Amino acid sequence: MKITRKKTRRITLGGVPIGGGAPVVVQSMTNTDTRDVKATVRQINELAMAGCEVVRVALLDMDAAKSLDKIKKAIAIPLVADVHFDHRLALMAIDKGVDGLRINPGNIGEKRKIVELVKAAKSRGVPIRIGVNSGSLEKDILKKYGKPTPDALVESAMRHVRILEDLDFLDMKISIKASDVPTTVDAYRLMSKTAKYPLHIGVTEAGTLFSGTVKSSVGLGILLAEGIGDTMRVSLTANPVEEVRAAWEMLKALHLRQRGVNIISCPTCGRTQIDVIGLAQEVERRLSHVTKPFDVAVMGCIVNGPGEAAQADMGIAGGRGRGLLFRHGEVVRKLREDELADALVREVEEAAKG
Repeated sequence: MKITRKKTRRITLGGVPIGGGAPVVVQSMTNTDTRDVKATVRQINELAMAGCEVVRVALLDMDAAKSLDKIKKAIAIPLVADVHFDHRLALMAIDKGVDGLRINPGNIGEKRKIVELVKAAKSRGVPIRIGVNSGSLEKDILKKYGKPTPDALVESAMRHVRILEDLDFLDMKISIKASDVPTTVDAYRLMSKTAKYPLHIGVTEAGTLFSGTVKSSVGLGILLAEGIGDTMRVSLTANPVEEVRAAWEMLKALHLRQRGVNIISCPTCGRTQIDVIGLAQEVERRLSHVTKPFDVAVMGCIVNGPGEAAQADMGIAGGRGRGLLFRHGEVVRKLREDELADALVREVEEAAKG
């Protein structure tokens, strides 16, 4: 399947290109108290190690905004400040050196406040993300449509877009998220036809690690396969690192980007005579630090195992208490079951050094 990406405007967020054919950028958001600089920096660095390329932090008050320069100095990926209602927090964030803002200009209040904020963002080259969620639509739009429909989400987003356009500010990206997957998909399809600004895609309030990953994979998978989406966040009620891992697996599955190990493992059946589940989980965990892309197979029977393992970069295929270690289609050696995981991990780690 060849995916043709939708053409959008290009913006740059802290040196990271977004839109205009640039690779889909993986984002997440911290769940620490932003005023706690140490905890926030620690989490951001964990996210960056997992592959997060842009990170967002919430600003609840001025103390949180004042901590941003300390956070910014201690991290290596672009920092976005999430601000609602109080334009002074956004102004402070810009002053403290953030790379981007997530605001809705329509809820900032008086026009003079919006003008002041946009002027500051423009002077510092700080892009603005307009973020519309189904749970926070304007009352008049909800009254018009009755519920958060795709048309309602797009109308709300375009209302905010026009505020910025009227101030000659075009350095923006847009998100229009719902917790309902079909609504989200249709809203982004419509938005993609309505405006050419980069789109930040996601299913908001998707759920827990399991259910949220499934819903996000369905929704974002459809959009990405249709070429829609310039940057993405998988919103999970879980450790934010899991959001990043899930996002990369989606991109890898569609061959849009490659990073780290792609585990190919059999679903197990009555023919399996080694602990494939345990081996696959151990191998995936122990290779989570590898950033080079490799196909790594963990197979457990003589029907599909040898063929799948041979097609991978490296792999193991097990029989009764024993298995074969493969490298680029060639059998390296036979091993006992208790030797398979160590041997495969060593093989991948050695290849990653090259």
